[in-house]
Amino acid sequence: MKYALPIFLFLTAFAAADDWPQWLGPNRDAVWSETGIVERFPDSGLPVKWRKPVGLGYGGPSVAGGKVYLMDYQPSSGNIVNRPSGRYRLEGKERVLCLDAETGELIWKHEYERLYYLSYPGGPRCAPTVVDGKVYTLGAEGDFLCLDAETGQVLWSKNYRQEYGLATPVWGFSSHPVVEGDTVYCIVGGEGSAVIAYDKDSGEEKWRALSSPEPGYGTPALIEHAGRNQLVVWHPLSINGLDPATGKSFWSIPLKPGYGMAIMTPRKEGNLLFASAIGNVAAMIKLDDQKPAASLHWRGNSRNAVYCVNSTPFLQEGVIYGCNVESSELMAVRMEDGQRLWATKQPTIGLENSGRHGTAFLVKHENGFFIFNETGDLILADLSPDRYREISRFHVLEPTNEVFGRPCVWSHPAFALKSCFARNDRELVCVDLAQKP
Repeated sequence: MKYALPIFLFLTAFAAADDWPQWLGPNRDAVWSETGIVERFPDSGLPVKWRKPVGLGYGGPSVAGGKVYLMDYQPSSGNIVNRPSGRYRLEGKERVLCLDAETGELIWKHEYERLYYLSYPGGPRCAPTVVDGKVYTLGAEGDFLCLDAETGQVLWSKNYRQEYGLATPVWGFSSHPVVEGDTVYCIVGGEGSAVIAYDKDSGEEKWRALSSPEPGYGTPALIEHAGRNQLVVWHPLSINGLDPATGKSFWSIPLKPGYGMAIMTPRKEGNLLFASAIGNVAAMIKLDDQKPAASLHWRGNSRNAVYCVNSTPFLQEGVIYGCNVESSELMAVRMEDGQRLWATKQPTIGLENSGRHGTAFLVKHENGFFIFNETGDLILADLSPDRYREISRFHVLEPTNEVFGRPCVWSHPAFALKSCFARNDRELVCVDLAQKP
């Protein structure tokens, strides 16, 4: 069964051009298309419109219809311990917040008691998805909600653990809900339910597909190739192409990340599809140009490719730009064969620092990139196959979390209304990026 129109036509109608209503932006491609944006930061720094207190969270904000939506966690007991080898208990409330985008004033909140028993337990992992007057949120312990965007009223809900008999993954449920047409696609996990499609308005299950003992931590990708739409799902056993309408499998390629950490969203350029993870696990997949099928183009090794964990890379003109988990470097890698072109820690953890899991989030804007890194800096840079060139840098907020003994903030910002919206575990900040006369 084919859709009547290619998927990109649906995506362009998802939201207004100056909204950022979901993970990776209006088209889920990490591209910000708004005009009238600053080309270089002022020497005095960027203007900050407002700062508002929020609670714990890894999930970034979403912006739609003049409102900012964000999840956080308000602990009442327990201590945050960030060790990958164990789970730690927190008691408190998980919350969905709605704020005025212009002023930061709270419009509504929805909260519920939720016990956390997680590694790195500091809050929800997902950004809200906002479409057609509804907000879809996923909490770290598997609370999946559909709320009214104006009032915060719960319209329908699921709990992954209770409804599907699942254990919470050690690092929490982390796959952003993906809405397309009248369907919301969710990575859930379990026997026959690794991915589930729900009716976005009623919550009724449309289909379920694939089996995986754990869901992984990544978000599926909707792509169009050879005249067919495909839902690309990467779980801890394999990467798969499915029919979005039925869940029927088109193709499957084994791809097992270390520790079940299938995190990055698979990215496509031309007929090539890339995914990578910790453990020197990387695959460039070639999509068939005649039918919905795929084959392995190359696999990575310790000397090539880039191994992305906490942030999804950006593909442009035959080059992958992404953060390498072991070296903490931002790298440029050739898509055709995985050859590394350059690498630098300047936009991740800094040239003078060392450590693993260095993280920066890349968003393309016109000919350059906005990069928000784990030290809380917003960077304007030029990325090319030849070099990394930094244009401007502004310190937005303090890194309030911790990884391997160094402070960090691991939260993807939103770019909308000529502004950058970014959060740590204490505040949500709106930074003005409008070009001044």
